[in-house]
Amino acid sequence: EDFIAKVWEWKARSGGAIVNQLRRLGASCDWSRERFTLDEGLSAAVRKVFVQLYREKLLYRDKRLVNWDPQFQTAISDLEVEQREVDGHYWHFAYPLEDGSGEIVVATTRPETMLGDTAVAVHPSDERYKALVGRAVRLPIVNRPIPIIADEYPDPEKGSGAVKITPAHDFNDFAVGKRHNLPMINVFDDFARINDNAPPEYRGLDRFAARKKVVEEFERLGLLRGVEKTRHTVPHGDRSGVVVEPYLTDQWYVAAEVLAQPAIKAVEQGETVFEPRHWEKTYFEWMRNIQPWCVSRQLWWGHRIPAWYGPDGKVFVAETEEEAQRQADELYGRPTALRQDEDVLDTWFSSGLWPFSTLGWPEKTEDLRRFYPTHTLVTGFDIIFFWVARMMMQGIHFTGQ
Repeated sequence: EDFIAKVWEWKARSGGAIVNQLRRLGASCDWSRERFTLDEGLSAAVRKVFVQLYREKLLYRDKRLVNWDPQFQTAISDLEVEQREVDGHYWHFAYPLEDGSGEIVVATTRPETMLGDTAVAVHPSDERYKALVGRAVRLPIVNRPIPIIADEYPDPEKGSGAVKITPAHDFNDFAVGKRHNLPMINVFDDFARINDNAPPEYRGLDRFAARKKVVEEFERLGLLRGVEKTRHTVPHGDRSGVVVEPYLTDQWYVAAEVLAQPAIKAVEQGETVFEPRHWEKTYFEWMRNIQPWCVSRQLWWGHRIPAWYGPDGKVFVAETEEEAQRQADELYGRPTALRQDEDVLDTWFSSGLWPFSTLGWPEKTEDLRRFYPTHTLVTGFDIIFFWVARMMMQGIHFTGQ
């Protein structure tokens, strides 16, 4: 609470400075209509949208991989990730077949993740490995048997053609894990240190210290088959500058792939026009390949998620605490203490409602009738997806226009 009071104080200063700059530039806005995303009316619109999407089964809680910033301890969006080229290594590790009849070699740039491997994958058409599919290797260090599976993901031309699969620590591996129903073993904590799912001597180690130790152990076991230097891209948080980890956590998601369809159609049919036209390409590229949108953030300031949990973990989603309490008391048959979700919403969730929430929606106001749908938006190309596409998706979904 003290922190939030301080942030509001800062917002009054910095927000005021921005408005004064706009006025000095001669911007002819109607200043009596100035709004801020966390104003009461806008907050009510955010809660209404969250609850409606939840009831329409277009918003849900799920355990999936997110981009995790270990310094800020929060999920971040794909668009807040910078791919930086760095010097690294490919380590070639031999995994012995469980029956002792040979080995299979995999290459990785992130040896520390092997502690959470749950399979080795080969391409179904790769003749070298056909006879091994369905058999198992003994995962070194961890000493766990893991299956050899056939999947389209490995490239027979690349490396040995066999890849280690760590569904809890890699986006491609996560998809393979889903297809083959593999266990998802997360070996990191929130700070990207090794957790209790790994052998005792690795627990508590920072990910890069664990990397060094894993490589040394493979060398000691006589299972290191080579090290190549490589130049490759590694994701970094654009604000923290630290290496971002794909991380398996429970988060709230919006089914953006459903909301995107009418917004794609609006541009295809010329109802919304990009100027210059070539930015349509960027828009379509994002929208046609859209993934579920992770809307929860582990931050202190923002719209708090309107979800409350009962003692058994049952969730009650409602616009007010009173309504959530009523649902809970009805379900449990007695007054029951609830705990509100501590996460806040991604800032673009509320910003996406801007064109209509600022005009008084969900009330059917005179402003809304007169000024929505809007006419012209002057914006930067770098936020076509961040903001423009989300205003289009949410605008069409909630107002029909």
